[in-house]
Amino acid sequence: MLKGIPHILSPDLLHALQAMGHGDEITIVDGNYPGASAGPRLIRADGHTGTDLLEAILSVMPLDDFVPDPVVVMQVVGDAGQKPPVVAAYEKIVQRFEPKMAVTSLERFAFYKRANAGYAMVQTGEQRLYGNIILKKGVIRPD
Repeated sequence: MLKGIPHILSPDLLHALQAMGHGDEITIVDGNYPGASAGPRLIRADGHTGTDLLEAILSVMPLDDFVPDPVVVMQVVGDAGQKPPVVAAYEKIVQRFEPKMAVTSLERFAFYKRANAGYAMVQTGEQRLYGNIILKKGVIRPD
């Protein structure tokens, strides 16, 4: 255990977050996502929710403010304008850490394509449908 680091950030996840560079993407996916066959490095976080992992990750990782869509969720199939409760919770967490950032969305298969091309994926035990979110790593500016 380390001081100041959320305990749900496993050694494998901390390593991935530290190794990622500016512009690399990590995706938090729910328990239904086909993570094992997706392609990028898969980090298991069974027993944790997507919201808990998002909060822990954003406590240590900046988001990219150079691009228009650093935070992306999956659209509801057949109703792109619908906002599932887990997505509303994700938006509140993002706003707490990055108040000027908007959460955008992608159609299901476009989301899969982008997520599966990312640096890493964290498979959670999230049971809420559409509990998937892509995060693009930003930079830490000098003081």
